[in-house]
Amino acid sequence: MPTFRRQESRPASEFEHQYQQQGDPWGYETSPYEQGKYAATLAALPRPRYQTGLEIGCSIGVLTLLLAERCDQLLAIDFAATALARARVRLADQPHVEFRQLTLPDEFPSGKFDLIVLSEVGYYWSALALKQASDRIVAGLVPDGHLLLVHWLLPIDDAPLVGDDVHQEFTHRQRHVLDHLMGQRTESYRLDLFVRRA
Repeated sequence: MPTFRRQESRPASEFEHQYQQQGDPWGYETSPYEQGKYAATLAALPRPRYQTGLEIGCSIGVLTLLLAERCDQLLAIDFAATALARARVRLADQPHVEFRQLTLPDEFPSGKFDLIVLSEVGYYWSALALKQASDRIVAGLVPDGHLLLVHWLLPIDDAPLVGDDVHQEFTHRQRHVLDHLMGQRTESYRLDLFVRRA
């Protein structure tokens, strides 16, 4: 069963407040943890290049910049306007990257993607929202498309779930659609790669 700290998804207003108070609330630009995790994230991608990528929860665009090097077209979404504004500045010279303000699972971009990356986002959803989001994410993958999940494993204040809850949603409930290609677990985070069956 999911580990609850709060029952509702953490709202955009709380993230917006953090971004307004601090330019980089989670140290994406400077944290050795983040830099190591980003390297592992990129190394886990089986293909050197993807046609259409989707990054869910792009924040200020640090990982987005790295993913942009691997995608012909990349859509990066977040629900915090201040974070998106900073991400747009960071990638101003990357015309193949588009940013949109969307709130999952209620809003999901149209189209299909051959890469979807969900990193450090899923545990902020409620258990119900996670199920709804996972259905929309899987539906958004093309056959043989890759889904990469990366999440911190320890409980987070004001997060309804923990990283394992998120990964188990895709490993178990979506197993009729997704095949698990590889997994990596460190003391801090978990990484899992899936492919949508053809």
